[in-house]
Amino acid sequence: MKYKVTLAIALVLVWLVWSGHYDKPFILLLGAISCAFSMYLSCRMKIVDEEGAPAQLGLRPFISYAPWLAKEIAKSNWDVTKVILSPQMPMQRNMVTVTAHPKTQLGRVILANSITLTPGTVSVSMEDDQILIHALSFEGAAEDISGNMDRRVQALERRT
Repeated sequence: MKYKVTLAIALVLVWLVWSGHYDKPFILLLGAISCAFSMYLSCRMKIVDEEGAPAQLGLRPFISYAPWLAKEIAKSNWDVTKVILSPQMPMQRNMVTVTAHPKTQLGRVILANSITLTPGTVSVSMEDDQILIHALSFEGAAEDISGNMDRRVQALERRT
């Protein structure tokens, strides 16, 4: 039940923030209907669980992890832009396998998705605690191998 409540609150908040309409009753009604329909579909598909609505993590991911990840995404965007706009286009594409140290499946999924969100790297597959990553350059792969992201996801797990 807590996952359903968490997902419903998240849907409403996201709709309110992204729509920007707070004074028109008809639009608010449409927003409520769309959130209710999304909840209905999610429940019917049986995807409302600890992975789809990680209520056990609380607000910590939004306070500590999300700002750090946004900064890393911006830095990677800049690096990829420099590579793409360079006349020589110094790409050194490679596949790298890294070990994911988070203990839970949710932690490993957060890590793999965070790697994919970072421009220049894509999590190709994940088996047990191994994540196969495609990187545009050795520098991008080195960041994933260094484990900074891995340590931050582990810190999220320890706080639960």
